[in-house]
Amino acid sequence: MGHKLKIAGWLSVGALAGALTTVSLQTVARGNMAPLPLEELQQLAAVFGMVKSDYVEPVDERKLITEAISGMVASLDPHSQYFDKKSFKEFSEGTSGRFVGVGIEISQEDGVVKIVSPIEGSPADRAGLKTNDLITKVDDTPLKGLPLSEAVKRMRGEPKTKVVLTVFRKSENRTFPVTIIREEIKTQSVKSKLIEPGYGWIRVSQFQERTVEDFARKVEEMYKQDPQMKGLVLDLRNDPGGLLDAAVALSAAFLPDNVTVVTTNGQLEESKFTYKASPQFWRRNSTNDPITRMTQATGGALKKIPLVVLVNEGSASASEIVAGALQDYKRATLMGSQTFGKGSVQTVRQLGPDTALKITTARYYTPSGRAIQAKGIVPDVMLDETETGNVFAALRTREADLQKHLSNGREAEEKKDPAREQAREEAMKKLEEESRKPVAERRLPEFGSDKDFQLAQAIRQLKGQPVKASTTLAERKADKKE
Repeated sequence: MGHKLKIAGWLSVGALAGALTTVSLQTVARGNMAPLPLEELQQLAAVFGMVKSDYVEPVDERKLITEAISGMVASLDPHSQYFDKKSFKEFSEGTSGRFVGVGIEISQEDGVVKIVSPIEGSPADRAGLKTNDLITKVDDTPLKGLPLSEAVKRMRGEPKTKVVLTVFRKSENRTFPVTIIREEIKTQSVKSKLIEPGYGWIRVSQFQERTVEDFARKVEEMYKQDPQMKGLVLDLRNDPGGLLDAAVALSAAFLPDNVTVVTTNGQLEESKFTYKASPQFWRRNSTNDPITRMTQATGGALKKIPLVVLVNEGSASASEIVAGALQDYKRATLMGSQTFGKGSVQTVRQLGPDTALKITTARYYTPSGRAIQAKGIVPDVMLDETETGNVFAALRTREADLQKHLSNGREAEEKKDPAREQAREEAMKKLEEESRKPVAERRLPEFGSDKDFQLAQAIRQLKGQPVKASTTLAERKADKKE
């Protein structure tokens, strides 16, 4: 296993995330390939020369080459990508769960930046910023009307640098400045709480480098609060995926030792692999194994506790690996809606100090051999988003909707479904109607809140009580080509 990973690099199965390694291009590229197409390469060089000499104005040679590489990789599938210096930095921050900033989760409503939550222990948290505070200015720049990405950019920066946020606190009807010194922030990808005595909820929003440690710690804390847990809800809704080893580790927390969690298969020999519920498949060093520590601390409680897994159209890749493994072994009841359907694995190969290539290297399969690419996982119990039905589910994009998506490899690809297109049009009309309502009335309830309909149904399932299953949702099957 160790040898294979050193060659292939850390694997990523997330819709957005991945991990990093440095790999010799010659070793990777020249293995068992056919001779290079010299005529086509000569044409590429000729076009480059013509653009450089004949274009109406001078062009940046480096930019031309970068765009050519980006275009070549983008033509493969939606998840392969060339990283330049800027995008590589952003990608690295996403997978590591670390960035330099003030430490707040923010959203934007009607052009206003709103604090969703300060990150525990961050400079913003220590400065006393609170949920629902509005940030009106960063230093001397008003944020009203600026894109959210621009607001984020202005709050991030170099370590130990100063930034002044102007904050409006509605509950106190006052505006005040807060001076914050930026520092490295460790994001929280795991949340948990006791819903009621005996029943817990743990949410994984993305599979990052720190996710396994955070998950283990949250479980240990929950069992200290209530050692007599009767049931647990694992919430993977809108989890776009991330690191493969983290998905294997979380699956192993609930499964018997050494069973198969996921298999991968691709062109490279190193991509043909079976990952099992054993520490050697996720442990990054000999001294740190959070899953084994947690299992010992809780007396193996997660191996036997009744379990419900919540998924939806936004559950992709690594979260689908976990859901698929737990469903195959009948270890959990899956509830929600059909998942995204990203059944491919990406490997990140570093090209230089600041650039890298993320390329699809394999498809993955659940323990029973199911290929979920462009299909997804169908829950055991379908649930609507709210008690009154689904509001916006039809608007959510799935893998099968993406241009140039990989085929399943085993089933025919989907065609556009007129009924599904009509459902999207109707959902768009509902969205327009909702947008006219006050903000507080039009947002779907926060995951984990007391108004979370799907979570309430999951708790009822754990208690053996009747569940209000969806009467409209059905499996989205691949259409056969005519």
